[in-house]
Amino acid sequence: QVQLVESGGGLVQAGGSLRLSCAFSGRTFSMGWFRQAPGKEREFVAAIGWSGVITYYADSVKGRFTISRDNAKNTVYLQMNSLNAEDTGVYYCASRGRTGSPLAFSGTYSYDYWGQGIQVTVSS
Repeated sequence: QVQLVESGGGLVQAGGSLRLSCAFSGRTFSMGWFRQAPGKEREFVAAIGWSGVITYYADSVKGRFTISRDNAKNTVYLQMNSLNAEDTGVYYCASRGRTGSPLAFSGTYSYDYWGQGIQVTVSS
């Protein structure tokens, strides 16, 4: 079974940056990042294919966030720039246990394994 562990969250000022990391064990295919703000549903942030070539972003983070992966280090990253208060929430790393294009995987149902989540708070 795949295991995922997020790290790198914390508190930042609006306009600042954070880089989240997701260490994974076991075989992974496409992977994604989701977030959940207080009182809201979990929402898609970004997805990446197994090789890191194909990426897909939610409109709300395009141009600000970058997803990448280093399979040699068993790690997926989410670089977050120009953060604002609306980016606040718990961020979750997810892995698909089957093949497929990350362009189609913006729903939680597309993923088979999930990390525990990590808090990101952006202050004004």
